[in-house]
This record gives sequence, C-alpha cells and structure tokens, in this order.
Amino acid sequence: MSGCSPAIPSLLREVYDARMDCAIRTLTSPDGPFTIITGTDAVLASGWTANVDSLVALIHPSLRPDPQIVQAAWEDATTSANAHREGGAAPGPGHATDPPIIEQACAAVEAYYHGSLSAPVLVPVAQRGGPFHTKVWVALRTILAGQPLTYADLAERAGNPPAIRAAGSACARNAVALFVPCHRVVKTDRSIGGFRYGPAIKESLLTRESGPSARG
Repeated sequence: MSGCSPAIPSLLREVYDARMDCAIRTLTSPDGPFTIITGTDAVLASGWTANVDSLVALIHPSLRPDPQIVQAAWEDATTSANAHREGGAAPGPGHATDPPIIEQACAAVEAYYHGSLSAPVLVPVAQRGGPFHTKVWVALRTILAGQPLTYADLAERAGNPPAIRAAGSACARNAVALFVPCHRVVKTDRSIGGFRYGPAIKESLLTRESGPSARG
C-alpha cells in the first residue's frame, strides 16, 4: 500500500441539485449486496444493503432526489437485473441518460474488492452536515487502508481533539459507506466499535485491508 494519502476530490457540492437526476445499482460483493445511489455527479448514499428506502433516508433532505425520480431509477435498475437473471446481457448502464457517476462508483467498488483499496475515496460524493461533521467526513477520506484510526485520532485529524463523541457521531451519520470509509475507525482499545452494517462486515473490511495482497 502507498505510504501517502490519495488526492481527495471535493467532498461537498455547494451548488448542487440532485433532485433532477438519480441512478441506483445494487452490486454483489463478498460482503453481501452493496447498493449505490447517485445524483447528477456525486454519490449520495451507499452501503451493504439491498434496501433502497433505508439508503434514501440517509440522504440530507436538501440533496434527496424526488421520490418519483428514485422510484423510476429503482425500476430501471430492477428491470436490468431481472433481464440479466433471465439470460440477457449483463447489467450495464440502465439507460443512456444514466449519469456517468454511477459507472464510476460501480467500477470503484469492483476495484476495491479486487485489491485497489483507495479507488472508492477518489469518487465524488455529496453530503451535508454541520461544520465539524463535514471536517470529519473529509478526514475519513485521508485514512489509509490498513492504518485505522481511533475516534480520538479522528477528532484530532479533523481539528478538534476533545470532540471525540462528535467524531463518532459523524461516522454514524455517514451516508456514503466505503466511499467515505468510516469503517477505518476503531475504539481506543482497538476493538471494532460500531458500524451501521454490522460488526461482521466491518471486521471483514478491516481484515481485507490489512492482508498481504492489499494494495492502495
């Protein structure tokens, strides 16, 4: 793995309207189904679940696509997946109008599971929160695979060492799992700590990232 942090793209979109564009894909990963929801040019929500509604609920209201658009995107994704199961072509871009970001995000997840562990943090994401939460989300993208931080370390890296609980809260509110790697934060005693998608997946990710075949 590389000894330096990857270049981090802009985390927040100050002028951004996701409401007019949305794409959804559910990938099969070694850790279970992984769903991605994108807007026009950024990932809005992601995680190890096939439950789209649960991911939509994580998106900040100012970024959340209109329900009708989410429904249409989900129907497109479902139609493509069903066609593949029935012997058709492998799921590709559901429509020519799908934003390129969904292909970039899917490729990054595939690359991650093939050993390119820094690929997801190079994908643009959009989240909104308070000033410190925003700093924590940026700091999370600088944590190298195989070098997890404690919550205290994360608070310090985000610029406010006493704010350990707030750093943990920012991890808990992270809507874009893997692309903002909150799984790379552990408790002070180096035990796994909390994770929205369960300790087994978090442990699997950390084990993958510390393995001898891992690369940045």
